[in-house]
Amino acid sequence: MVGLQGRPPVALAAGQQAAAQQAIPDAPKPQTTLPKLNSITPGEGTTSTSNGDGQPVEVLAAPSTAPAPMSPSAAASQSPTYDAPVGKGADAITTLMVHVDAVDVAFTVKDSKGRLVPGLTSRDVQVYENGLMQHIDLFTNESLPLSVAIVIDQSMTKDEMTRVNNAMGSLQDAFTPYDEVAVFTYNKGPKMVTDFTGAQSARLTQAIERSKGDGREPPMAGSYGPLGQTTVINDQNFDPNTAAVRGHTSMSLETPREIHPLNDAILAAATALRNRPIERRRVIYVISDGKEYGSQAKTGQVIKYLQTNRIEVDATIVGDSAVWGLGMMDRMHLPLMMRDNNLPPYVNMTGGNIDAEFRTASIEKSFARVALEARARYTVGYTTHEPFLDGKYRKLEVKVLHPDLTVIAPPGYWPRAMEIRARPPVSASP
Repeated sequence: MVGLQGRPPVALAAGQQAAAQQAIPDAPKPQTTLPKLNSITPGEGTTSTSNGDGQPVEVLAAPSTAPAPMSPSAAASQSPTYDAPVGKGADAITTLMVHVDAVDVAFTVKDSKGRLVPGLTSRDVQVYENGLMQHIDLFTNESLPLSVAIVIDQSMTKDEMTRVNNAMGSLQDAFTPYDEVAVFTYNKGPKMVTDFTGAQSARLTQAIERSKGDGREPPMAGSYGPLGQTTVINDQNFDPNTAAVRGHTSMSLETPREIHPLNDAILAAATALRNRPIERRRVIYVISDGKEYGSQAKTGQVIKYLQTNRIEVDATIVGDSAVWGLGMMDRMHLPLMMRDNNLPPYVNMTGGNIDAEFRTASIEKSFARVALEARARYTVGYTTHEPFLDGKYRKLEVKVLHPDLTVIAPPGYWPRAMEIRARPPVSASP
């Protein structure tokens, strides 16, 4: 018996032989040229669809999800911080704002005596958002041009208004020719005296002169209430011509409240500032005694609007609120009573500065001091890892790695799609 090995091979049909040849793939051809690896950006993949031989290759898609929040150890391993050279701070901030997930924070550092601290670098600063340290992409201490909306209170008493009017002549000198200024006043309601104009223009000089008010007469005993009635019998004034208020025929025990629409005035100034160029620092400078009553806008609503549009509020407090010790009375706020000073919440929540002066000479010096501190800010920029436009408030904390220094910075912000425009790139070389 002949075994299987001794059998002759069986010839395959032509169709079966062709199928067998197609089942075996050809070996890949050797690749003569390599793809350009430098064209691949980390985190974004490559957009090349063919290699050097024209063969299709796999396209790497960019990651679709945002990276996880950065821990302190991961932040230390990030790319170095870009320290803007002298004269390039405004351009660097402008370029940073083109990215919708970029955040810039302006802050001031003072020592134990209240003096400004210069000379800090990016290594001296740490920024935290919602408790997580962020990698600083940009650091600059350059003085930026200001867009300032001055808000002048005309609802003060006559003597307070007289001191402010006498000091107003030095207000324009606090700004540089690179700044732009608008002027608002408020008494019964806010009013724009002039739109934004050059800080050293004749137009601003005339606007400041027109902003000088007469003030109000303080409520005097006998104007209202029982002492205001001279001929009253059985709770009726039988001769209305002798009443303190003509046509008032009965006794009145309630003194009408004065209107001080501080909230509405700040909101009007903020509305004008929100459209100013993003390369300028947006500042509202309030000159007032801080009284607030009768505004349609609530304080919390206005503060949210300010934080959303990156607007800072600085203030010079005049009048009785500027006297040492009287400001403590405002902390013991009585229900249904007007607050004596409503400016500290605005200043504290936007990272601004507040100055309290009573005399005319001190008010004049306050103008220059507040403007200098608004201009002498450090600025840090970073890329947030929070979901963009989630509508949630984000807490901020800026720390300086030196003892006995005070950092003045906004405690948080509301996310907002900032203005996007084509900007020239910023060179990393000085």
